[in-house]
Amino acid sequence: MRVLLVEDEPKVAAFIKKGLEEQAYEVDQAYDGFFGKKLALNNDYDLIILDVILPQKSGLEVCKEIRKVKPGVAILMLTALGSTDDKILGLDSGADDYLVKPFVFQELMARIRALTRRAYESPANDILRIADLELNLSKKTVTRSSIPINLTAREFALLHYLMRNKERVVSRVDIIEQVWETSFDTGSNVIDVYINFLRKKIDKDFSPKLIHTLVGMGYVLKET
Repeated sequence: MRVLLVEDEPKVAAFIKKGLEEQAYEVDQAYDGFFGKKLALNNDYDLIILDVILPQKSGLEVCKEIRKVKPGVAILMLTALGSTDDKILGLDSGADDYLVKPFVFQELMARIRALTRRAYESPANDILRIADLELNLSKKTVTRSSIPINLTAREFALLHYLMRNKERVVSRVDIIEQVWETSFDTGSNVIDVYINFLRKKIDKDFSPKLIHTLVGMGYVLKET
């Protein structure tokens, strides 16, 4: 997942960037509103984390201008301005969520997961593709090379998670939390079993292979 962080406080920016990168996010960074807007409009991001008080151009202005061009991108306002009026201004400018400093990193991650989950489940993102593999979320169908592939509900959920995180390594714990949404013995081989189920259905008779294992790290869906 690719994130743009627009934050002018070096210590805060470094803290957030380090935490996100440890979670395998790709992070671009800007320290002022002008450069933040430029990056946001010239690149594709899954999420933009945007401070309100920024040099050169305020986060509120930047948010409004991004929204005019990219209405679907998830935007999280992160600021020390925490009054009700401040939150209303932030949300009215186009932000999807508003988190007040100081904060704990776990809450930031929870907000990010919620925002990106909603974005991927929106109608504009009903169809996910990688190579010749296509998943239609609204119709609950999967095809590869235009050939229908029948998946169980759990296999479909697992493939959906891998596809919306394509080219990003996801751990077994990530899969447990996001696909199973429950806790069970992390020593269980359930994840490996379902990954093998998917491989047999979407990779075995096709090329290129899309599901890859990184030993000790997890799995990644990508074209080689």
